[in-house]
Amino acid sequence: MNESKQDLLYWLACGSLIALIILVLLWESVLVPLRPGGSWMLLKVIPLLFPLRGILKRQIYTLQWSSMFILLYFTEGVVRARSDILPMSNFLAWIEIALSVVFFFSSISYLRPYKRAAKAAAKTASQTTD
Repeated sequence: MNESKQDLLYWLACGSLIALIILVLLWESVLVPLRPGGSWMLLKVIPLLFPLRGILKRQIYTLQWSSMFILLYFTEGVVRARSDILPMSNFLAWIEIALSVVFFFSSISYLRPYKRAAKAAAKTASQTTD
C-alpha cells in the first residue's frame, strides 16, 4: 500500500474520532440533551478521550484496541437511531453510526500492512529457529 493511501486512512481515523468526540459533546450538552441544560450522558465522551493521544501519535496498539472499542459507540448509535423519537436525536444517532463505521474501517485498513509485516517477521523468526 502506498504511503499517501496510508496517510489518508490515518487521517480518516483521526478525523472521525475527533468528529465523534465533538458530536457527543454537542449532542448531550446543547443539541438534544436528555434533560434541559445537559445530562449525565455527556460523560460518555470520556472513554473516547483515552485513545486520542495514542492515535494522534500513530501508536499501532492504540489503533488496534480502539477499533474494537469504537463498536460500543456504533451499537449505541444503532439503539438510539431505532428508539429515539425526536428527529434531531435520530439524525445525530445516524451520524454517530457513520463516524464509528468510518473510524473502524479506516483504522483496520491502516493497520493491515503492519499486521502483514508482523506475520512475515514471525514466520521468518520461526523458520530461523527450526
